[in-house]
Amino acid sequence: MTNPQTNIAETMEKWRVERETELRATRGELIAQLRGLGITEVIAEYEGYGDSGNIEDVTVRPVGVKLTDDQFAEVGDFAWSFAYHQHPGFENNEGGYGTLTWDVAADSITLDHADRYIECSHCHDEGL
Repeated sequence: MTNPQTNIAETMEKWRVERETELRATRGELIAQLRGLGITEVIAEYEGYGDSGNIEDVTVRPVGVKLTDDQFAEVGDFAWSFAYHQHPGFENNEGGYGTLTWDVAADSITLDHADRYIECSHCHDEGL
């Protein structure tokens, strides 16, 4: 008999590897485009809660370089996917938010991420 827990773990690991492979490919394509435009840094702010979320803003440096709408969407999609890969499910319930900073020249990404949660303290006193 096959252990269903093993199958779930194997499936999740397969999905993780597939996402990672896709992120690497997208990163390679984007970095070539960004460098071609003279962009040295990308800053993407994201927010998610209540089972949904989106990219709030994408800024590029140096100031004055503009992304087309398609490039903006590609960079935003990459930032969201990257953050999600590092913190899967952060958009659920109270959610999470953060900033992805991509040093394009060094091809180094810093992710500053925060998860929200509700804390509850409960007491039940009887017969005091």
